[in-house]
Amino acid sequence: MPKIDGWDWLVFGLLLLGTCLLVVYGNRRQRRGDFLDYMLMGRQLTTPMFVATLAATWYGGIFGVTKIAFEKGIYSFLTQGVFWYCTYLIFAFLLVPKIRNFKAVTLPQLVGQMFGKRSAQLSALFNIVNVLPIVYTISLGIFLQTISGIDTITSTVIALALVVGYTAFSGFRAIVYSDIAQFIIMYLAVASVFFFSLTSHGGYYFLVENLPTEHLTLLGDQGLLTALVWGIIALSTLVDPNFYQRVFAARSAKVARWGIVFTTCIWITFDIFVVAGALYARAILPDTTSNSAYLVYALELLPTGVKGMLLAGICATILSTLDSYLFIAANSLAFDLGGYRQRRSHIISLIASAVITLLLAQLFAGNIPQVWKLLGTYSAVGLLLPVLFGYFGNSLTDRQFVTISISSILATTIWKLSPVSNYLDGLYIGLTVSGLGIGIAHLINITNRDHRKRFV
Repeated sequence: MPKIDGWDWLVFGLLLLGTCLLVVYGNRRQRRGDFLDYMLMGRQLTTPMFVATLAATWYGGIFGVTKIAFEKGIYSFLTQGVFWYCTYLIFAFLLVPKIRNFKAVTLPQLVGQMFGKRSAQLSALFNIVNVLPIVYTISLGIFLQTISGIDTITSTVIALALVVGYTAFSGFRAIVYSDIAQFIIMYLAVASVFFFSLTSHGGYYFLVENLPTEHLTLLGDQGLLTALVWGIIALSTLVDPNFYQRVFAARSAKVARWGIVFTTCIWITFDIFVVAGALYARAILPDTTSNSAYLVYALELLPTGVKGMLLAGICATILSTLDSYLFIAANSLAFDLGGYRQRRSHIISLIASAVITLLLAQLFAGNIPQVWKLLGTYSAVGLLLPVLFGYFGNSLTDRQFVTISISSILATTIWKLSPVSNYLDGLYIGLTVSGLGIGIAHLINITNRDHRKRFV
């Protein structure tokens, strides 16, 4: 582990202190007792705030991206970048105007307005599974263990307790204000690794000479169908509650649409910096554990002071996502499933979400890509096609929505457990079942409607 001296810790501490002060500022501006302010900042999110909070929230799994880039090369930029950029633009231009037509507070509430109460409750369950911040808890554990040597469980419990503390008592407003500082710090941190790598080691030709050939091809050593699974998982963004929360909180549809477009441009440069840094780490330290290789390489590369900024940036990247995901998981438990609007109920749900997250993080044993793929698969299979059909067709009944979603999840699970699952990913099976179910339900509804017209 590279040496981290006092100046680095000073910079690290000052940057985190600045973030804490913004949380306090956000807490003081909160309107006490105002449920809409607690959940959505009173729907007053401006474009700069929208961009900062969305950009910071969406990139907490930095060690997952760097792990894939370290092991597979620029395949990571395709599967964790390009597919997602396309989805963001679809969301911005096709879904934002439709979402804003609903006066909803959460995604499950919107689904309930589309289809019915049982659909809303099922969506809330999917939400909880999808947004439990398992990946970001694992990332936090990797980070804290790497820089401190403290065992992963102890350090993660302490960090989660702090996140629960400031999130519980400040609401969405505090998350947004902290995201502003975290966004700036994380962007400067990964940019510094990229530019110091260029000046220290050289550019593209250095990587060509020091990396396996497949690391510089889009598919690497993976097949097209394997890559396309990530493309479909990226489409699960279209039913991601973090995106919906920020669209609900925006001042207008225009703020939400162009906020997503501006944020996508930022993500493109951010991904270039992160993937390139991981490639340099592979070229310089090929025998390092892929989970922590990027961090170890960056700490060896950067000068004193800048290391402190990197540590703060990595920490900010993880925490900015962890707090948002915990907040939304608690929303689903307290508001969507329980029907409670009191802050006390939300705090209890927040603590419960943190405990469940910690247990599941230990279960997955630090495998971030596995968590992404599994939870992204179930989110896409259970919600994606029925919700999209609701926007553009809306002829499913409450019972049909629930039946299609559950059938798709069961089909995916059975396929994953079968001996033939290695030949085709379960995601394709689940989406096929979902699509067929929607088609059959649509035909039944049209037939019933025509039948009723004959007797009018």
